[in-house]
Amino acid sequence: MTFNNLNLLNTAMNAADLRQKAISNNVANVNTPGFKVERVSFEEKLKNALSADGIELTRTNDNHLSISGQKENLTPEVYRKTNTSVKENGNNVDLDVEMSEKSVNELYYNALTRQVNHELSQLNYVINH
Repeated sequence: MTFNNLNLLNTAMNAADLRQKAISNNVANVNTPGFKVERVSFEEKLKNALSADGIELTRTNDNHLSISGQKENLTPEVYRKTNTSVKENGNNVDLDVEMSEKSVNELYYNALTRQVNHELSQLNYVINH
């Protein structure tokens, strides 16, 4: 029995948590001169990993490349947006954008939570019936 969906959902929730911390850090540094906005990239990697699932290869040697194993190696990345500036002091934090990003991230996290609950309720049903 594998828990691939739960593991993938857990990774996505960790990415959303990391994004929330990055947004909080951005808001906390709204008046820090020279501070640049942090963003978390994850969904594009997830999309690429999921689209690779259509190809199935058999590995006969540990040195062979794994396509299906890419989901296990998914990790969110934090990067700084250094090419913009909103204020004269070099800071590029826009509170309206950060609040919007925060709301979107909360919706994303809540959707992931519902999906985890659904997966666990299905597992519970199978165990009890």
